[in-house]
Amino acid sequence: MKFASYLAAGARRYGSKPALICGNTTLTFSQLDEASTRVAAALQANGVEPGDRIGIFLPNCIEFIVCFLGIVKAGGTGVPINLKLATPEVRFIVEDAAPKFIFVTQARVAELEAATAGLEAPENIVVGEARVGDFLTYAEIQANAYPPLRETPVQTDACIISYTSGTTGRPKGALLTQSNFIVMNGFLNALYWGIQHEDRILLTTPLAHRTAFARLGNLVVFGATLVIMPKFDAEEVATAVMEHRITILGMVPTVGRLLIPTIMKHPARFESLRRILATGEAFPIDLKKELMEWLPKAEIYSFYSMTEVGAVSLLLPPEQVSHAASAGRVLPGLEVKLVDNDAVEVQQGEVGEVWVRSGEPGRFLTMLGYLNRPEANAESFDNGWFKTGDMARFDQDDYIYIVDRKKDMVVSGGYNIYTKEVEMALESHPEVQQAAVIGVPDAVFGEAVAAFVVLKKLETIDTDVLVEWVATQIASYKKPKYVRLIATLPQNAGGKVHKQKLSEIFVK
Repeated sequence: MKFASYLAAGARRYGSKPALICGNTTLTFSQLDEASTRVAAALQANGVEPGDRIGIFLPNCIEFIVCFLGIVKAGGTGVPINLKLATPEVRFIVEDAAPKFIFVTQARVAELEAATAGLEAPENIVVGEARVGDFLTYAEIQANAYPPLRETPVQTDACIISYTSGTTGRPKGALLTQSNFIVMNGFLNALYWGIQHEDRILLTTPLAHRTAFARLGNLVVFGATLVIMPKFDAEEVATAVMEHRITILGMVPTVGRLLIPTIMKHPARFESLRRILATGEAFPIDLKKELMEWLPKAEIYSFYSMTEVGAVSLLLPPEQVSHAASAGRVLPGLEVKLVDNDAVEVQQGEVGEVWVRSGEPGRFLTMLGYLNRPEANAESFDNGWFKTGDMARFDQDDYIYIVDRKKDMVVSGGYNIYTKEVEMALESHPEVQQAAVIGVPDAVFGEAVAAFVVLKKLETIDTDVLVEWVATQIASYKKPKYVRLIATLPQNAGGKVHKQKLSEIFVK
């Protein structure tokens, strides 16, 4: 079970069928297989050994996917780096993952070099028209001849390190395998979502995001066509859906809200849609009803998932209204239990932490573990069970309801933002003594970040200064939308910040 064997089979079976479309560029299955093999051969010829890590610091483009598949064919592990990350975040990932090479565009070379200054910097492979210094270029890789590929490891070795925000303020690299992607986005997507080779899927999210890699699994295993958008734009989505006869569109509620006015304006452009894959946060019932009204031919499949364990539960189209607040039922093949603080399973209807198990880590849906995080692995796993940190309950019909986030996570526009990370960024400002961050309702993004700040000496400060400070420390999308100055933070009996009180203060 390797990507390479599936892609080779797709090249033989579908040959001249479009595999990737981005703007005016199209790559067929045969061309994708050949181009990714050239990348793999070039990496091996330049000293890449099984297990070596290779960074991908690229925008949404066809080369991103070609490079990733080439990395995997060479036996390496891809490390996608989101272009939205701030310089300190990029630096941390490079230092933590220690990639041997990084694929980067000409426009981002200087930015990457600034982020890695002082580190044992990896070699760059530049994607673009012109040479930058003495760096190897993607164009040369595609033009040159290399020795045949050597044998690569089995599917239970990591193929990608997906960095997720952590409650300690430092992201953790989840080690995911080819088997993780093939089982979930191949076998289970076919069985429960009905995805097949005739489907044409539109990608609007950054390719560095885990949901985009899920759709890459659909391309490799099924032979589905992926249409990549450089960035999200509602009008361009409508045009792309119509021109390419898109059948599947993934979205978080934010995307749904932004698309509704365009759908209402041009409903005919969306007639080809057959499935909407909804994730990121609970979809509001009103938004579901609007989508159902304006896109009657499109069925909604919503699911509860996370990077470390894949999709856990699924809410099918007929259940979208009858069980609108639910995350669906647990997918067959997974074990899920809800436990209290003593790891004792709670009774039906009671709230507990979600623990998930799906066989040996790396073989089915559960990740291999976190890179360089022995303590986090020890804390997260218990006899094969992965502790998600999410709080939920089961109803009498076994539908699961996510009721809270034990890890203090804010989901804004489909992005996971951990409050501790934002708090640390705020507290690094010289005038800030203490900060506490909560999630608050937002009409467009589902949730927004609100920060309560205690200053050291100043009586006041321009809160916009604090917001912009955060944007220099972590990704801009994580910065607070609201900042409130406060004399002291409310505490509970245990001396911890009482965030429920902060929510009440914010409402007032």
